[in-house]
Amino acid sequence: MAEGIVEATTETWDKEVLNAPGLVMVDFWAVWCGPCRMIAPTVEELAKEYAGKVKVVKLNTDENPDVASRYKIMGIPTIMFFKNGQKVDQIVGAVPKSHLKSKIDTLLSA
Repeated sequence: MAEGIVEATTETWDKEVLNAPGLVMVDFWAVWCGPCRMIAPTVEELAKEYAGKVKVVKLNTDENPDVASRYKIMGIPTIMFFKNGQKVDQIVGAVPKSHLKSKIDTLLSA
């Protein structure tokens, strides 16, 4: 995992996401997913840029299908945002970095 990114699993989901204070950005992805590979460098850049402000977590949907089904993940990549343990927003598909930054800035100022 890249610097500043936490790999979540079914076992660590509550600790890493639901019990984490502040804003958490979760990247639901899989190894075989082309768009997931396309967006991965952007997620890594955002983890560095927002270090200390946003916790960035990646969850492999193939290895943790129960978490993916709990949040009704139908397409990947799905970027889901949690604030103090509550899901507040999500973006499906590989989107430009500016789109993600704008969403993060909005959620941080809310």
